[in-house]
Amino acid sequence: MLVDGKWTKDWNPVQKADEKGRFVRQVSSFRNWITPDGSAGPTGLGGFKAEAGRYRLYVALICPWASRTLIARALKGLEDVIPVTVVNPTLTDQGWAFGGYPGADADPLFDAGYMHALYTRADPHFTGRATVPVLWDMQQNVMVSNESADILRMLDTAFEEIVPSDIRLYPQDLATEIDTLNPVIYDGLNNGVYKAGFASSQEAYDEAVASVFSTLDMLESRLSGDYLFGDRLTETDIRTFVTLIRFDAAYHGLFKTNLRQIADYPRLQAYMERILALPGVRQTVNMDHITRGYYSIKALNPTGIRPAAPAHITALLT
Repeated sequence: MLVDGKWTKDWNPVQKADEKGRFVRQVSSFRNWITPDGSAGPTGLGGFKAEAGRYRLYVALICPWASRTLIARALKGLEDVIPVTVVNPTLTDQGWAFGGYPGADADPLFDAGYMHALYTRADPHFTGRATVPVLWDMQQNVMVSNESADILRMLDTAFEEIVPSDIRLYPQDLATEIDTLNPVIYDGLNNGVYKAGFASSQEAYDEAVASVFSTLDMLESRLSGDYLFGDRLTETDIRTFVTLIRFDAAYHGLFKTNLRQIADYPRLQAYMERILALPGVRQTVNMDHITRGYYSIKALNPTGIRPAAPAHITALLT
């Protein structure tokens, strides 16, 4: 990680743990917003007006948080407005690296070797982990945001005057319900699989696994229409999908969340396939990057051997 702008030690998946061995995720530190007129958003500074070609999105295809933003970009028709740079899926001793793997890009702005170089450009005294996604302002050469939830919402509305869309991922009439369900899914499932995989005590693991599957059970029972809020796709569905599509191929084995697979949940499996079939979503899912990336985590898989992906997932994506 970086300490006062200097790389100090090898990358480790466990950022922090509490007194009971529970995995604790780093809080995002760059929280500016792109808005239609450049005014300040809910957090951070103003000065980030929505303009075509001004911003670049840095992502890892292994990463569910980054994939949220890629899906929003696709659904909102912003592919020609916001270019994307994909990092190498293999996690190195210095974290995310550029290039060197099929489908991974060199850094087109600064020819950086590692993502952490962008963080020290944004803040020469940055302390913490260099995470993705990153939304970068190429006009001012500053980082707009590294918080996927914020980026998801700004992509939903900020560029409407440039690329109008009939899709609204955070509709105001569902805002309260979305804001209620999102943290339940985040804590129990999105971050829950990580709390299981990176637990450093049996108690923490048992607690996390129970939470993962109680959340999946709840979602299976909740689904009666096409999506979690009936017939309308929202950001909550995107946030859920990115974990579901990785579950059987990565989390079930590597993270030891192995009570059941998503394939054992008929409604969730059909729901996952329904979202995968939406225009542009399939292109955001790269199972080679996903399995290569997760199984490169030395703390969990020191040999680096990557298992064959589940047959039903392979069939779904071919």
